[in-house]
Order: sequence, then C-alpha cells, then structure tokens
Amino acid sequence: MAEILIVYATDHKGTHKMAEKIAAGVESIEGCKAILKLAEEATSEDVLAADALVLGSPVHMGCMDWRVKKFIDQQCGGLWMGDEVVGKVGAVFACGSGFGNAGEGSELTLLSMLNNLCELGMVMVPLPKSAPGYAKGGAHWGPYGRAHNEDLTPIAGGLPEERSEACIQHGKNIARVAQALKGQKLMA
Repeated sequence: MAEILIVYATDHKGTHKMAEKIAAGVESIEGCKAILKLAEEATSEDVLAADALVLGSPVHMGCMDWRVKKFIDQQCGGLWMGDEVVGKVGAVFACGSGFGNAGEGSELTLLSMLNNLCELGMVMVPLPKSAPGYAKGGAHWGPYGRAHNEDLTPIAGGLPEERSEACIQHGKNIARVAQALKGQKLMA
C-alpha cells in the first residue's frame, strides 16, 4: 500500500479542507492511503514511513506558515543530511485570502514549499492545466484555495466548493506517482 503523508497548518479551516479533499483523491486510488497530520504533530519518522510527503500551508505575507517551516527545519533537516527521502514523492498546496483571486502570495508560498522538497531530493508532482478543476483552483505548482473574500471577510465553510476538484485531482495524481515509485531507488 502506498502511504501519502499530508502535513499542513491551518488558520481558518481552508487549508484543512484542502487537505481533506487531497486525502479523498488519494484514497480514491486503489491501494493508497492518506495520513493527515498537523505540522506541529508530524515527525521525521512519519516522513520516513510514507511514500509521499504533501505540504500544505496558509499564505502568510507571501510565505508559508511558520509551523510548516518549523516542521521542515526540525523534522526534515536531518533527513536531508542523510539523503533519507531521495526519490520519495513530494507535492504542495496553499490557501490564501484577501486581494487577488487566491489571495496574493499563493504562488510564492507554493514555490517556497516546493523548494524545500526539491532540497530533499523528492520527485515533484505538479498540477497540470488539463486537470479537472484547474481553472477554478489550480496553479501548475499545485492547487490553491481561498479562505476569505477580497474584503477579508471569511468565506463560509473556509473554502469554496469550486476549489475542491483541483485538490481531489492533485491527490489522485500524487497517489498514482507514489504507487508507481514505491520501493524504487533513484540513487545507487
């Protein structure tokens, strides 16, 4: 069974809802299991046990949430030193708010998390523009959500439903790649 670890932080439930939708996509693929963990609860052992690591963050001033960065620094740093996750699957998602369609800074947040996964030697899974739901909630780096309206009032439920399909498709893509690479060694 391919296990996909989804590590995220959330402020207003938008990122949490995205994590749940990605997990639903993962679990729709036979032989795949999603494990959701808040960034402050996830450990390096969780990463080692998984076949894929998916990072999700709310957008904070154009950057990832400090809890996600703390997870990367404290739990993944040692894994980087030992090249322990080279060849595992990596992917990202983000939830913004405020100005702009997804809230300004979503792309920078996605890129900053991807950068860390690339440093770990992971195989990245993007979100192709042909993916269902891409037009409403996709960027080629991964899906993005929106937790607030442009006037900064919260969106009821934390995430518009039209943003869900891109998350589900992203989960499916991640699961398929993790299944295909499970047990493979990319470095001799």
